[in-house]
Amino acid sequence: MVNRLIALTLLLLVFAGSLGLGAVWFRQEISQTANRSRALEGKFADVERRLDEVNAQVAAAVNPDTLLRQNQAMRLGLAAPRELQVVRVAGSVELRLASKRAQDAFNLTAAAVTARNDLSFRVVTASLR
Repeated sequence: MVNRLIALTLLLLVFAGSLGLGAVWFRQEISQTANRSRALEGKFADVERRLDEVNAQVAAAVNPDTLLRQNQAMRLGLAAPRELQVVRVAGSVELRLASKRAQDAFNLTAAAVTARNDLSFRVVTASLR
């Protein structure tokens, strides 16, 4: 009876110890994951800040006043477009250009057919002897 009690006590201590070590290991893994996540968030914020800086530089370079000043400084003799020369496009320009490119890639137009005049394909085969 005493041997059984000592064995059960030792078994309980080993089980409780393994649970404690498992909990410590889990906390260590959570801490390491949190540190990696924090470092990645810092890198992400840094990249986002640099992207905002580049966007600000692009906006400053494309500003009409800046372009006019560069035109005068380089003596290009360019004139600002008049309102009659400006064409306003409704809708998304990106989608329109993407659909136009896809249409040109997959459709064979009459101009392409007349320009090529030869729409035959040559099949080349080779054999090893």
